[in-house]
Amino acid sequence: MLFAGIFYVNTLNAQNETTITFHESHYPLKQNAPFSDVVQAGNLYFLAGQIGMDHSTREMVERGIQPETEQAIKNIIEVLAQHNLTLDNVVKCTVILSTMEDFTAFNEVYTKYFTKKPARTTFAAAGLARNAKVEIEVMAVK
Repeated sequence: MLFAGIFYVNTLNAQNETTITFHESHYPLKQNAPFSDVVQAGNLYFLAGQIGMDHSTREMVERGIQPETEQAIKNIIEVLAQHNLTLDNVVKCTVILSTMEDFTAFNEVYTKYFTKKPARTTFAAAGLARNAKVEIEVMAVK
């Protein structure tokens, strides 16, 4: 029981000492968004969800689950690179599809990029931003 108490105290101290940083977007057009592209807590990086939007033009790529998945992952790669991270640093993905009917086609693209197989949750929800077919958010560790 004493060991459990020591672990608890050390956990609390670690949380109190963790610096949290809300990073601005590297895209000037996104700097006024009401959220951060990345929030860093110590060596953990929590990325905002990415959709199949070309952020340089603020336009969605060609409609379809595979082109949108490809662009969403490219967006994730760009955000990670701003913090000297790669997809190999990703430990958890949350994937939101507009329909589970796209699951197989989505996975065909996803598996080409996430070769380390991070933990993942996938579900469907109606009404994604910009009528997107997919949104992907990740957590990474440095």
